[in-house]
Amino acid sequence: MEVLFNQDDHKNIWLEDYGHGLAVQANQHMIVHKGQGLILDPGGHKAYKQTITQVAGLIKVNDLKYLFLSHQDPDIVAAVNGWLMTTDAEALCSKLWIRFVPHFGVDRLVEHRLKPIPDDGMWVNLGGCELVILPAHFLHSVGNFHLYDPTSKILYSGDLGASLGMDYAFVTDFMTHVPYMEGFHQRYMTANRALKAWAKMVRTLDIDIIAPQHGAAFKGRELVQQFIDWCDNLACGLDLIESVFKVPARA
Repeated sequence: MEVLFNQDDHKNIWLEDYGHGLAVQANQHMIVHKGQGLILDPGGHKAYKQTITQVAGLIKVNDLKYLFLSHQDPDIVAAVNGWLMTTDAEALCSKLWIRFVPHFGVDRLVEHRLKPIPDDGMWVNLGGCELVILPAHFLHSVGNFHLYDPTSKILYSGDLGASLGMDYAFVTDFMTHVPYMEGFHQRYMTANRALKAWAKMVRTLDIDIIAPQHGAAFKGRELVQQFIDWCDNLACGLDLIESVFKVPARA
């Protein structure tokens, strides 16, 4: 567990990683303000029991107010029924995915606590602290969101910024880190046009840390700026499609 920010009644906590084995590594984060909590991308079944136990050691389970689901992938939402059945939290996800998430086994008794995020995003009040949910569509999901916490100046960026295969939690040298995330972004992000729109939006924010859902975080203004600049200029997805669409050669 890593405390990214702790001031007055506000904490940003990077929870312990319980996702091991074949499943893709995934980060879970929690924001706590005046005893009320929000979990970002709570994860799948393998991590559920350990993660909710960890959360119960930090706040009262009934004080968990929100589950933020950046998009619909199973490493984010597969255990959402467990969270809804054992807490009073509301699950916030894109309006595009409200009728798809129940296919992960959401009980009809708690379906009403799946709450749609409009395409433009929204503000969320957590114990008197305002958090902003930002549109990040096509990075990589068609209904995709990031969350920015103005108090801690942390941007939670979901799959954008994801890295795989390194053995550190925080990036220290940007160019050394690029090979761990480049292939993922070239394949999973839709197009540079979406990245440019995102970069233009987040340059208006005061950001100290960018915390992706997979891999290492970018801590410090210089690394944050280097990552935004890299995204702004990255060819990915549809930009590279002609190299992908080919009739395969016979064996």
